[in-house]
Amino acid sequence: MTGPVTGSLTGSLKRGQVLAYGSGNLSVNLLSQAFATFATFYYVDHLGVDPSLIGVAMVIHGIVNAVLNPFVGHVSDRTRTRWGRRVPYIAIGMAPLAAAFTMIWIPLVDGATARFWYFLVVVLVYDVLFVVVVLNYVALFPEMFTTIAERAAAASWRQMFAIVGMIVGVAAAPLLYGAIGWAAMGVSFGVVALAFFALSLRGSAERAHAERESFGFLAALRYTLANRAFVTYVTGSFLLQLTFALLQAGIPFFTKYALGEADSANTVILGAVFVTAIPMVYVWSRVTIRIGPRRAVLAAIVVYGAALVPFLFVGNLALAAVTGAAVGVGIAGMLVLLEILLAEVIDDDEHRTGTRREGMYFGMNGFIVRWAVSLQAVVITVVLSRSGYRSGAAVQPESVVTGVRLTMGVVPLAVLALAFGCYLLYPLRPGTRPRDESAPAPVANGRPGA
Repeated sequence: MTGPVTGSLTGSLKRGQVLAYGSGNLSVNLLSQAFATFATFYYVDHLGVDPSLIGVAMVIHGIVNAVLNPFVGHVSDRTRTRWGRRVPYIAIGMAPLAAAFTMIWIPLVDGATARFWYFLVVVLVYDVLFVVVVLNYVALFPEMFTTIAERAAAASWRQMFAIVGMIVGVAAAPLLYGAIGWAAMGVSFGVVALAFFALSLRGSAERAHAERESFGFLAALRYTLANRAFVTYVTGSFLLQLTFALLQAGIPFFTKYALGEADSANTVILGAVFVTAIPMVYVWSRVTIRIGPRRAVLAAIVVYGAALVPFLFVGNLALAAVTGAAVGVGIAGMLVLLEILLAEVIDDDEHRTGTRREGMYFGMNGFIVRWAVSLQAVVITVVLSRSGYRSGAAVQPESVVTGVRLTMGVVPLAVLALAFGCYLLYPLRPGTRPRDESAPAPVANGRPGA
């Protein structure tokens, strides 16, 4: 565990500390992407569990994970120890989290029904630990980095590590479980995640003077959802996350039916997205410093939207990979900017309430945006069914190709237009602070409005 919390952090963070803190994002994405991509496949295809039962378990997982976010965030905001509010949760929870992730891939029972119950219990334990550790890790960001320049630099490094973790969690997993087995893969990923979480603690610090939140849970929810800047931000964030989910879910259908390529083509297109995004996060950090977060996110949305248009007509893998690379440019901007914008919202909330409430804001953001994945599934299902898709058919009608292209190149554009409108209305701009009569008065002596 790190030492006691420091005082003002502005200007005191060296590059090594920034890199160490940012490295924790590799662990976050390694665990989350490996679980999301392969857990269902492993239990259904390799262990023979009924797909409907695993579907039930994953729905429960989604609901529990979403509900935990604001609750854990609120508890974290109200915590006080000599090591700070966030660091103790990370330090205590990171080893059990790595162990819980590992146990997902080591079923200790036999029989399909028993393995369903095992999966459900282990995943719920994993959910609790993941939210506790990861929410407290990300909640450190606005507190550690207090200027746009600091946040832009730190966010670019964090997202570079995130993309590496995403690539390892998705691309390296098949190589590992094919060579050494699922259990050894789980152990390997758990050890790597634990190592990078431990490294991130070496770069973590908190303000000694941050005021503890004094609101009750329901009051904290009410003040958070009454914050116009947050509502504008999180609506736009939800819409952007929906486009990401549509892109990831739509690419397998696009490569199979629009391009007529094998499944390996998915790796080529997604690889182009991620490989391009890694250096571009640095470019977007410089753009953010130059023109500000609001203008930068509007520019990133435009770039992202323009890059999606070729999915309407590209007909070979090479052009699809080029399109994926262009998409990576826009996605990199939003990876950097979403957490910078949320940090601005949290700063503004501190001005209104006198307390730092990163936990509640990140928790509510997590609760809301995770439903984008559910909405993506609905959109994909509706488009496929309306276009005449026949499950299991070797050949699909041409209308399915049209539907898939619309899913990749038109539906996201409509969603991006709504997101663009949200950030046009985003009220936090340089030199301004919107008046919000619904916000409580600054805290004095531990009581709002005193």
